[in-house]
Amino acid sequence: MKALWIDATNGAAGDMLLAALLDAGADIAVVRQGLDRLPMEPATLGISEVRRHGLRAARVSVEAQVSPHSRNLADILGIISAAGLPDLVRRFAADVFGLLAQAEARVHSVSAAEVGFHEVGAIDSIVDIIGCGLALHALDLLPPGPNVVSPVAVGSGSVSTAHGRMPVPTPAVLQILTEAGAPLYAHPAGMELCTPTGAALLAVLASAWGPVPACTPLALGMGAGRADPAGHANVVRVLVAELTGPANWAVSEMCRIDATIDDLDPRLWPDVLDALHAAGAADAWCTPALMRKGRPGQVLSVLAAASLLDTMCQVVFSCTSTLGVRVSAVQRRSLRRDEVEVLVAGSRVSVKRGWLAERLVTVQPEYADVQAAARDHGRPVAEVLAEAQRVARGTANEPGGDQERER
Repeated sequence: MKALWIDATNGAAGDMLLAALLDAGADIAVVRQGLDRLPMEPATLGISEVRRHGLRAARVSVEAQVSPHSRNLADILGIISAAGLPDLVRRFAADVFGLLAQAEARVHSVSAAEVGFHEVGAIDSIVDIIGCGLALHALDLLPPGPNVVSPVAVGSGSVSTAHGRMPVPTPAVLQILTEAGAPLYAHPAGMELCTPTGAALLAVLASAWGPVPACTPLALGMGAGRADPAGHANVVRVLVAELTGPANWAVSEMCRIDATIDDLDPRLWPDVLDALHAAGAADAWCTPALMRKGRPGQVLSVLAAASLLDTMCQVVFSCTSTLGVRVSAVQRRSLRRDEVEVLVAGSRVSVKRGWLAERLVTVQPEYADVQAAARDHGRPVAEVLAEAQRVARGTANEPGGDQERER
């Protein structure tokens, strides 16, 4: 199985990752053709060879006129949607920009729709993100895939932004990497090593964080940043490889939070679970329990990334009557997954699929979509459910394949 390992121990930025992917063999002509379809100001993508700390690396440049537009998320998603890009590229780019918008919204306490992208909305950043999607697609490495990212170096000091001077790592970078559960790497460089765009690209790409997996290397790429500091090689390395070890699932370290409760109005439990999911829980559930003196109760259990432990505890304490919780470390193994939209009698139904190595083993249509399609066309829910599963299986020539995909 083909996989990607990204060495971000010297940081990451959008242009560095794009240069590394092109250096690893992605066809720049294909990337340029995709970028030429973007309905915005013309931009020319160039590539050259440079040296960073004595090492050869690729360096990309973007030539474009200064944009008169201050774009928000809706503007950028409109550009992506209108470009006629491959479905996987369109979804990847939308995920990266969506993650950036959510992080900025959280940091500045506004809605994602209100976020003005400033630097991220500039043409070169749009080229970096969509260019990475096109390059990954050319290398057959777009999610869902067993892509592993090393610990991320973030740097220190301060940097000038549209909001003024910001500490490094910037709040948006920390927000993105914290929510992704990324391990951070202590680096002596007194400069910004990981940009918000770089952090968002890594977070969307990573199915796991850590060292090089057991693999047979196929291609290596090195992408350089603008600066050439004396203390370290300012490069991102990518390794395209064929996995030789187990690749049937992703392994992640998580926390489980449990609380045993017998005095909460039972009508509130659905709201408690909804609040936990909204806060980022990977899963949340209740198990009936018999309490002291024969009282019926519930054991509330929450599964979440370690970075969200305090957030989950706050939700549990705020939404329930418990005075304490139990926390334990657990390991989760999860199937690689993707999501497609299929047409059932003219209605769109979203379907989640799980892959065991190269084999499709789980196909689960979104039940609300199935109900709506059944209601709209006067058909039994079970019949629409079965048809959505059949169509979704029929599109599965390969993990993440585009064939017949509507989304």
